[in-house]
Amino acid sequence: MKSNSFHTSFQINGESFTNSEELVQFSQSISNEINQFLRAWFSTDPHIVVMTSGSTGSPKSIHLRKDFMINSALATGRYFQLGEHTKALCCLPIKFIAGKMMLVRALTLGWDLDVIESTSNPLKEITKEYDFSAMVPLQLRNSISKIDQIKTLIVGGGVVSKDLNKAIQNVHTKCYATYGMTETSTHVAVKKLNKFTQLELESASVFKTLPDVTISKDKRSCLVIYAPKISNEKIITNDVVEVVSKTEFNWKGRIDYVINSGGVKLHPEEIEQKLSDTIDDRFFVAGIPDDILGEKLILLIEGENHQITKKHFSKLSRFEIPKAIFFIPKFIETGSGKIQRFKTLELL
Repeated sequence: MKSNSFHTSFQINGESFTNSEELVQFSQSISNEINQFLRAWFSTDPHIVVMTSGSTGSPKSIHLRKDFMINSALATGRYFQLGEHTKALCCLPIKFIAGKMMLVRALTLGWDLDVIESTSNPLKEITKEYDFSAMVPLQLRNSISKIDQIKTLIVGGGVVSKDLNKAIQNVHTKCYATYGMTETSTHVAVKKLNKFTQLELESASVFKTLPDVTISKDKRSCLVIYAPKISNEKIITNDVVEVVSKTEFNWKGRIDYVINSGGVKLHPEEIEQKLSDTIDDRFFVAGIPDDILGEKLILLIEGENHQITKKHFSKLSRFEIPKAIFFIPKFIETGSGKIQRFKTLELL
C-alpha cells in the first residue's frame, strides 16, 4: 500500500471513505492534530516529521519514511493476526508516534478505528468491545475493571509495575508490554504479560522481536537492532540488555541511568521493579555525586512527606538500598506523561 492511498475497509469513528480528500475533510470534525497528520500522510513528501517524547533529553524532530511506517504496521498485523475489519480503539495522543501509528495501522490494514480523547481513564464512558488497543501503564491501571472489553492490548511508554502485572493476571484481555522508540516507528519487540501457558512461564521476562527484526548487543551491553524494513541502518540504543537469541532479549535498563556507586553498577529500573510492590506513590531512584562513593543512590517519591521504613526495602540487596529519600510534590513530565528524570533531579 502506498502512503497516498488507504485500505478499502478502513473506517474511522464509524465512517468510510472513497478517497483521501473525503477522509481529510471529515477528520476536521475529530481533531486538528488528526487532520494535520492526515494532510501530511497523503502529501507527496515521502517522510513524516515526528517529535520524540523527550523522556531522556530534549524533544527532537525525526523524519520517518512513510514506507517504513507502513512496514511497521504490517509487522504488527502479522504478529497479532489483526487483519481487515479489526475493531480498534485509539486512546493515545496523536501528537506522538504511538498515536500516529494507530492511525497508520488502521489505514494500512483496513481497521474499523474509533478515536477518543486521550485521558488517564479512557474506558470510563466506553461500552463497545474492541479487538485491539494501545495504552500507557497509567491508562491500563485505571481501566482494569473494564479492560475485558479489549481482546488484545499493547502497553508502552513506561514499565508495567509488579502490582499492575499482578492485577491483569485474571483478566480475559491478552496484554503485552512493548519495546520500541520513535526512530523504530514504535515497537520492534513485545513481551507477554499474562495468559501464559506452562511453557511460556519459563521465559516470561523475555521480549520477542516482530517479524524481520533481529538483535545483538554492543561492547556496552546495549541493544543493537537490525530492522531493514523500518530503518536503513542498524539502530544502536542506550538500553542495557541480556541477549537470549537473535530475536529475544531481557531488558535491564538504560545505560544513561546506570549508577556507579563505590564500583558497584546499579540499574535503577531493576531496583524500581523490586520497590513497586511496597511503594504506592510514583517514584524513581537515581544517582547523585558523592565524595566517597562517586555516586550515591537516592530515592525520589512524588507527593507529600511520609514514613518509609526498612520493610519497604526488604527485597533489595544492601547495595540497592537508597542512601537518602526525597519527596517532590510533582515530578516534571514530558507531554506524553513520562517522568523527566534529569529535570526532576534538578529540583533538588
